[in-house]
Amino acid sequence: FVGVAVAQALQEHDCVFSNHRGHGHYLARFGDVEGLIGEVMGKACGVCAGRGGSQHLQRDTYFSNGIQGGIVPVTAGLALANKCRNTGAIAACFIGDGTLGQGALYETMNMASKWDLPLLIVCENNLFAQSTSQTQTLAGDITARAEAFGIETAHSNTWQWTSLMDEMAATVDQVRSSSRPMFHRVDTFRLMAHSKGDDN
Repeated sequence: FVGVAVAQALQEHDCVFSNHRGHGHYLARFGDVEGLIGEVMGKACGVCAGRGGSQHLQRDTYFSNGIQGGIVPVTAGLALANKCRNTGAIAACFIGDGTLGQGALYETMNMASKWDLPLLIVCENNLFAQSTSQTQTLAGDITARAEAFGIETAHSNTWQWTSLMDEMAATVDQVRSSSRPMFHRVDTFRLMAHSKGDDN
């Protein structure tokens, strides 16, 4: 549902970077079930003619990549390009709470804050990084990590979905009007194990 909240708030020329679990983000942005399923199956009717597969979707201003945290600096690069061209577009990326262990995230937040980039980082916090509980790996507060770089934060959850829609729209508007980064944490849940091999 997080993808729906973001997609509803964005404009057509805004850029979106998703991750290796981004099927819902893609569907929320385009509603293109046939293109997605065709791509997952390696068919020519797929959004990337079957060449990108499940993790590497690209259409218009939508991109995805399977490298954990690797999309964040690329999204900041697009945010910088949008700012330099004065397009009024923002760049949004989706990360999971497991990405909080990646140095590229913090390097990007530092640069985005320093350079006033129109960058939105949406953290889908489902309490697990693959099969590892957040209680085993994460110290401190999630939003405080972004605040340490002078980045404004917001906090929503998927149980109060009407509030999530309004709060995400407000976040997108703020990034666009201020040309400053924001970090929006959305608490959610995982319906089942990450993979068949999960020991929990």
